[in-house]
Amino acid sequence: MSLQKEIAHAMLKVGAVELNPNELFTWASGIKSPIYCDTRLTISDPIIRKQIANGLAQNIKEYFSETEVVAGTATAGIPHAAWVSDILELPMVYVRSKAKEHGRGNQIEGKIKAGQKVVVVEDIISTGGSSITAVEALRAAGCEVVGVVCVYTYNLPRAEQAFKDGNVKYVSLTNFDYLVEAAMESGAIKSEEIPFLKDWHKKLKAGEL
Repeated sequence: MSLQKEIAHAMLKVGAVELNPNELFTWASGIKSPIYCDTRLTISDPIIRKQIANGLAQNIKEYFSETEVVAGTATAGIPHAAWVSDILELPMVYVRSKAKEHGRGNQIEGKIKAGQKVVVVEDIISTGGSSITAVEALRAAGCEVVGVVCVYTYNLPRAEQAFKDGNVKYVSLTNFDYLVEAAMESGAIKSEEIPFLKDWHKKLKAGEL
């Protein structure tokens, strides 16, 4: 079984993904969706969180081997970044969505130096907005962002364009297609529900939702 499929199965097992074509979830954006992802639930399972951390570390070593610092996005990317930095024996920082309005007014927490090569660790990429915000903050601090790794992505064109415009590459452990396959294999969804899921994803990618 591929790593992508293993992670998808793991997310389903721990309840980090819910698929319900009959009763749609409402995202914060207002989009009605048959899928809801909450990777925060994976941090409560020692086996699965280690599986994810090892997978992220593997992707960093393969695609961004020059990495000197691991940066987690606040808040969901922070625990994954901590475990990954421990595996790779690298320094870690985390990046807020905006600078604090008190104290030192930091947006980046932890020790970092201009010129260091940084990889960003994210949990989920939908439009890519939070990842690009972190990338821009690190660049403003003088760092070289070598790439972004995440646990899951919806593979939306909006995200692809955001990363292209931001001139940064990203690599995900798993995505929507692997998730649907894993859900069918595990019995989380029925085969007759797959056309609806794929049609929804197609419309989402086309910006019709």
